[in-house]
Amino acid sequence: MHDQKEITVLLKKMGERDEQAVNKLFRILYEELRAIAGRRMQQERKSHTLQATEIVHEAFIKLISQDDLSVMNRSHFFSIAASAMRQILVDYARRRQAGKRGGNWQKIEFDAIPLYDVQRDGELLAIDEALQRFSQHYERQSKVVELRYFIGFTNEEIAACLDLSLSTVKRDFAFAKAWLQRELSGDEQNGS
Repeated sequence: MHDQKEITVLLKKMGERDEQAVNKLFRILYEELRAIAGRRMQQERKSHTLQATEIVHEAFIKLISQDDLSVMNRSHFFSIAASAMRQILVDYARRRQAGKRGGNWQKIEFDAIPLYDVQRDGELLAIDEALQRFSQHYERQSKVVELRYFIGFTNEEIAACLDLSLSTVKRDFAFAKAWLQRELSGDEQNGS
C-alpha cells in the first residue's frame, strides 16, 4: 500500500495533466484496481468474455481521458473508478441485449446477482436503472452500493474510502439494499 499523501499529490497532478504523475499513478492504482476486479471476477463463470483486466483498463483510460478530471484523494478516485466500471459493465450488457427486447422482465434478487455474469445482462441493466433513480435522492448510499457491487469492496474498505464509520456503511447498505430490492422485485419494470 502506498502513502495516502503521495497518492493524493499524484491525483492532483493528474488533474493538471502531468504525464509523469499519470504514469506513476497508473502503476500504483492500476494494480490495486486489477487485484480488486480479479478477486471479484474469480466468482464468475470462466467462459464469459469480459475479463477483469479489460474492465480496469477501460475504466482507467476513461478516467484519465476526461477533460475536467478533478480528483481530491484516493477515496474520491475509487468512487469515480466504481462509477466508470459500472458504466463499462452496463454498456457491455446493453450491447449484448440490443437484439433481445421484449417482455422477459422478472423478479430480481439484488443479493443473488454476482458482480458480473453475461447470462444476467438484463438484470444488470435493471440494477443500473434502479441505482440511477436511487442516486438522485441518496448519493452517499449509492456510492456505498457502487463500491460494494462494482468494485467488490468490503464494508471496512468502503468506510475507509468514503471516510465513514463502519456502522454508517452498514446502515447505508441495508437501506440501499431494501430500496433496490423493492424496486427490482416490483412490477414497475413491466412497462419499460
